Amino acid sequence: METTTPFSCWPAESDYALLDSGHGRKLERFGSIVLDRPCSQAVWRPLHPERWSMATASFDRQDGMRWQGRDHLPESWEVHLAGLQMRLAATDFGHLGVFPETLPLWVWLRTHLAPGTRFLNLFAYSGGASLAAAQAGAEVCHVDASRGMVVWARDNAARNGLEHAPIRWIVDDAQVFLRREARRGRRYHAVLLDPPSFGRGRRGELYKIERDVQRTVDLIAEVLAPDPAFVILTSHTPGFTPQVLQNLLTQSFGTPTTAGGEMLIHATDTLPLPAGTWAWAIFSPPPAAALPNAP
Repeated sequence: METTTPFSCWPAESDYALLDSGHGRKLERFGSIVLDRPCSQAVWRPLHPERWSMATASFDRQDGMRWQGRDHLPESWEVHLAGLQMRLAATDFGHLGVFPETLPLWVWLRTHLAPGTRFLNLFAYSGGASLAAAQAGAEVCHVDASRGMVVWARDNAARNGLEHAPIRWIVDDAQVFLRREARRGRRYHAVLLDPPSFGRGRRGELYKIERDVQRTVDLIAEVLAPDPAFVILTSHTPGFTPQVLQNLLTQSFGTPTTAGGEMLIHATDTLPLPAGTWAWAIFSPPPAAALPNAP
């Protein structure tokens, strides 16, 4: 039976919808809020030009980063996404606290992680993957260098009744954390990481993906349990193709089974939108009988 990948099953029920894309933009609905934001990959023509007037607000990176119509947005709002209640808010960088292309991964984690699995989420953002893993009964370690994002993630945990779930909330630079875990002998069965193109750690550590990502993945190899299941690597950095990510995993882990592809945002009546790449190293694939059917 063909193995379903972590990004092949788009969630059927969600408060999110891709309404259209094109001319370097994307039009998305998050609950009752419709947003028009930049998307450099969308070089084609919009299929539904009449829909763009629905936008509650729009964001631009020309002449600085700015929202137009921000006064029409609530300070924050809650949406149901892939089985989780998530708080959204418009940030100064045009982000909201969720990347919709990762929703299939949340569904996959909830289905595939066995209770008691030690799951490490690095560069963990607002917690969607961590909470999906906790819903599966995994023991989760959530790591992000931004204290504000970890607070946001803990708030999302409370919204889902997971405030007492076995989740360690860590504010730290990923590589500093991994070195410390290796020294302490802590080991993980499954790891997820989405390193930024550029970022700073809690103590001002500079992270550049071209320079640092191989070392990050090497350090992950040092904290894997003797019986690991998988490592999933995602990227939003231009030029980091699925094959680039697979090569990184192969160099760090030897020759596990690897696969990769694009992260796509699917819609019923408009073009699918590419939104990053992914690859995984599979050490102990789940049994085929446990896999959900692909759409």
